[in-house]
Amino acid sequence: MALLIIPITCLVNILATSQPCQTPDDFVAATSPGHIMIGGLFAIHEKMLSSEDYPRRPEIQKCFGFEISIFLQTLAMIHSIEMINNSTLLPGIKLGYEIYDTCTEVTVAMAATLRFLSKFNSTRELVEFNCNYSSYMPRVKAVIGAGYSEITIAVSRMLNLELIPQVSYESTAEILSDKIRFPSFLRTVPSDFYQTKAMTHLIQKFGWNWIGFITTDDDYGRLALNTFAIQAAAKNVCIAFKEVLPAFLSDNTIKVRINQALETIIAEAQVNVIVVFLRQFHVFNLFDKAIEKNINKIWIASDNWSTAIKITTIPNIESIGKVVGFTFRRGNMSSFHSFLQNLHTFPKDNNKPLKEYAMLLSACAYVKDSDLSQCISNHSQGTLVYNAVERNFSLRNDFLWDYTEPGLVHSIQLAVFALGYAIRDLCQARDCQNPNNFQPWELLHVLKNVTFTDGKNSFHFDAHGDMNTGYDVLLWKEINGHMTITKMAEYDLRNDVFIFTDQETKNEFRNLKEIQSKCSKECSPGQMKKTTRSQHTCCYECVNCPENHYSNQTDMDHCLLCNNTTHWAPVGSSMCFEKEVEYLDWNDSLAILLLALSLLGIMFVLTIGIIFTRNLNTPVVKSSGGLVVCYVILLCHSLNFASTGLFIGEPQEFTCKTRQTLFGVSFTLCISCILMKSLKILLAFSFDPKLQTFLKCLYKPIPIIFTCTSIQVVICMLWLIFAAPTVEENISLPRVIILECEEGSMIAFGTMLGYIAILAFICFICAFKGRKLPENYNEAKFITFGMLVYFIAWITFIPVYATTFGKFLPAVEIIVILISNYGILCCTFFPKCYVILCKQDTNTKSAFLKMIYSYSSHSAGNLAVSHVSLDSANSNIVMNKPNSCGRSAAPQKSKNHQAQAFSSICRENATILSKTWPRKRISSI
Repeated sequence: MALLIIPITCLVNILATSQPCQTPDDFVAATSPGHIMIGGLFAIHEKMLSSEDYPRRPEIQKCFGFEISIFLQTLAMIHSIEMINNSTLLPGIKLGYEIYDTCTEVTVAMAATLRFLSKFNSTRELVEFNCNYSSYMPRVKAVIGAGYSEITIAVSRMLNLELIPQVSYESTAEILSDKIRFPSFLRTVPSDFYQTKAMTHLIQKFGWNWIGFITTDDDYGRLALNTFAIQAAAKNVCIAFKEVLPAFLSDNTIKVRINQALETIIAEAQVNVIVVFLRQFHVFNLFDKAIEKNINKIWIASDNWSTAIKITTIPNIESIGKVVGFTFRRGNMSSFHSFLQNLHTFPKDNNKPLKEYAMLLSACAYVKDSDLSQCISNHSQGTLVYNAVERNFSLRNDFLWDYTEPGLVHSIQLAVFALGYAIRDLCQARDCQNPNNFQPWELLHVLKNVTFTDGKNSFHFDAHGDMNTGYDVLLWKEINGHMTITKMAEYDLRNDVFIFTDQETKNEFRNLKEIQSKCSKECSPGQMKKTTRSQHTCCYECVNCPENHYSNQTDMDHCLLCNNTTHWAPVGSSMCFEKEVEYLDWNDSLAILLLALSLLGIMFVLTIGIIFTRNLNTPVVKSSGGLVVCYVILLCHSLNFASTGLFIGEPQEFTCKTRQTLFGVSFTLCISCILMKSLKILLAFSFDPKLQTFLKCLYKPIPIIFTCTSIQVVICMLWLIFAAPTVEENISLPRVIILECEEGSMIAFGTMLGYIAILAFICFICAFKGRKLPENYNEAKFITFGMLVYFIAWITFIPVYATTFGKFLPAVEIIVILISNYGILCCTFFPKCYVILCKQDTNTKSAFLKMIYSYSSHSAGNLAVSHVSLDSANSNIVMNKPNSCGRSAAPQKSKNHQAQAFSSICRENATILSKTWPRKRISSI
């Protein structure tokens, strides 16, 4: 490329302003002598002109397409060097520069790099081949640039040969941080790792997860895409499409590829956010076509084009939507602004870009400022032929200031000043007016460790050769019909946070959050994402959280599990609810009903006690075993009724241990007393001599009651000692915690109930045998019925208790206790109370004795009629006593044996009855 401006006195066609160089110096764009030379690489022209698809000769092609923004970057380097030369930083040492136009082509940049590598002060421009370059003195000591990473990577590999320091102001490819492959490369900007990290953070903060990505087909674009894809996946951001455009405008397919990319954007209607890692000329063409197709999106701009004024001046640019960009942190621009104000006084003799700019202004001298950019672009593209004659006119410096990109200018200033401070540190012990006194690799070592300040902030290179200055977040806004670039926030690299400048920018941020760019509708709290068959995790369906799970944020991947011990959640819940602790409370309607029945039972017991006490000497009371036994049985019933109260209310350790023990012992005592009564009745009215003999031996009232009750006491004591009931929280139910008594040992619990059942069964057998005794005084059949009620209640209780859970489980046990208690109480005492209260004529001694005599006579007659055999096989009873139980007993001779048996039984009955009635009364009968 070498940029050569034809003498301004000639008629020129702007298309042919660049001619192949005749001498090496013709290749230089701008130069200035000095003790120490610094090289510069800038893409002042955006493309090369070629009449063929590919070059056939190894020659540098013509360049065209003057880039004002890059031209300003060259001025920033020149101005920074002039600032150092005019300061006391390097006393007695002047920095010189050689700046080359890369023309946005790697080959051109490599040609310029060969010039940098050529031997210093050689009569011939040549690069020597040496095995060791430690003492080799190249033409320059360091290089500023290049801008594009694709070019920088190629240049850096060449500069590595002699370890010439290369400081880039814009190349952000992450690969350049690798000091093994690029040991001499440094930069004053962060790598794309941080830029893509900031982008993904911003996208996530806005709530977007379905985006597009457009980049270039070169090292810069591919590396940025790979880094962004990794970081986006980590933040659950999906890339719907990836469009890769040719890296250089000289590629004839670029228009076709741009159209394809735009068609993809139109097809992906749900994608409203697109990340664009392109160069300025790519974006210019992309937006120009996007405006034609009425595409309105949110564009995330990389540092390459986020501050490009050329793009903001595209007609109807506001119709493309919103642009949110990232640019390098800006510094103090006042000095550079003054430099631009006086640019017309700056010498143009050795500055070809400045000459070309002057020529372009000459062609557009009478164009308005608003149209000046387009005019310069048209002339630089070779679309007009004009007479370029040098005129005395201002360079219209305000126009240049509008096109200045502060972030890039600041980065260039940092690069130059970093070299200046490194040279100062290196030259403190040596005379650097003689360039041969130090080698580039020595400067590189010092440069890596240099620290300097701009008066406000301190700067240094990290271990990867990067200067992490941070980013400014920009927003393109239309103000008064013009697109302006405003600073929205700052991005802190270290803390990975955005710092907003004012309330207005916060409001802009909120407005952007309202825009949706998602593959699927957002899942609300209480739902979770269910991925579909799509390869993207951002495409999903929303399903409700299952029971006992919740999600308290939008778009959660999984529902969180509630603490089943203390909390629960319904289906589709956004939070967990604390479980209610439940038990059979005193205020519960069922508990009140059961308590009322228990109290009623206690009242019945008291009433029966009063009735029996007032009729103490009546036959009915005496035939019931006497007042003591009745009181014991009634006391047991009272305790049974009272024990039901221990099943109600909040379970405590004491109530859990007491309720079953109280019930078991009191009920056993009750059944033992009834068993004693059953044996007595069977003994008094049985006419079977063998049974009589057995019952006489067995019938010991106090030992029977004591023994039977003591066994139950032992069972309960062992239960309380080894496996006592405890209070437990039952969390098996989804929404409540049941506070209940755990019985401790179901074997002990079953043993206690089983023992009562055995006693009840024995009692039932004894009572069943005496069920046909005298009606008015007969307890046997009522005891039989009472035991049947008990068995039915407890047999029903077993399956119901085993299948019932919840707070009403104690109610089941209360009900069965009440049923069995009421059954025995009613069957045992109510018939007697009925006789005492309603049939008083039968509740006399004479009526009782008459009933006994009648029953005995009837029983003896039945024995005679049925010819009951009482031979030696069944009973060898020797009757030595009188054989009459009554006055009129006169059996026939043929029935002598039966009469003797009857007489014997009568006497035995009389003996039993004598315990209740006075002996003289029985004898008189």
